Amino acid sequence: MLQLLLTFDATLRLATPLILCAMAGIFSERSGIVDISLEGKLLSGAFVAAAVTALTGSPWIGLMAAICASVFMSLIHGFACITHRGDQVVSGLAINILASGLTIIIGIALFKKGGQTPALSSDERFRGIEWFGVNLMDNIPIIGTIYRQLISGHSLLVYMALLAVPLCAFILYRTRYGLRLRAVGEKPESVDSAGVSVAWLRYRALIIGGIFCGIAGAYLSISHGANFVREMSAGKGYIALAAVIFGNWRPIKAFYACLLFGFLDAATSRLQGVDIPLIGEIPIQLMLAIPYIVTVLLLAGFIGRPTPPAAIGVPYEK
Repeated sequence: MLQLLLTFDATLRLATPLILCAMAGIFSERSGIVDISLEGKLLSGAFVAAAVTALTGSPWIGLMAAICASVFMSLIHGFACITHRGDQVVSGLAINILASGLTIIIGIALFKKGGQTPALSSDERFRGIEWFGVNLMDNIPIIGTIYRQLISGHSLLVYMALLAVPLCAFILYRTRYGLRLRAVGEKPESVDSAGVSVAWLRYRALIIGGIFCGIAGAYLSISHGANFVREMSAGKGYIALAAVIFGNWRPIKAFYACLLFGFLDAATSRLQGVDIPLIGEIPIQLMLAIPYIVTVLLLAGFIGRPTPPAAIGVPYEK
């Protein structure tokens, strides 16, 4: 029972950056912008959060700096794709490559640690929050364990990720902005004929996505981790994009997809070095590859066929 709860706890922690990046991808792609740059924005946010926190000693300043860095990357993507109607896939890949190189170069220049940032103390990180009544709940069988392991003890950024899902769903389906955002991803000429700026709607979607990616990056380096290391995002931005597609560009479904990927990551970590009956010990390389193999299978359409926004990837011209 405890091992299962610990696996679910690890699932939630590992799924947090995926959830935040998936919500970012939903906003961007619902507006009609292909956002492969999730990986680059996540990596930029992780580096800036760790670097600024190491220099200032404040995780809150690091978080705000991470958001600013990620939004800046989003604006570059928007400038290329919206203002200049460039190829959205090429622009996204360029941002990913740019982020990968800049984080190493700036990291070496600032800290002389081979691209890493200094290790942060516990006071310089977002630590787990112990909820009220944890010790009291421990006296209740099963429920007390669930309360301590799954509900309590997570950092603020984990709870922010969980709140982001219903918030995104509410914005998309219960607000005027959400209605316009979905419309601009399906038929932008109709939105334009109603007197609403297509470019501004798409820029706003990218900015919102940048905020989420910045929080996700900060979580990686100053909450879940204690510093930044090279290529820290490790493909999580791409996996989040796969979750968006698997979830059919809907927040709740994408959230479940992120939990699936988080569970696979957590389960493979716990199965490393374990002898499985009739199979034996699975090579660690194969275990680490399982989440990515599942991603490829999902994107190949083995589980349903996703229906993307009609105008996604198409530059709008009046």
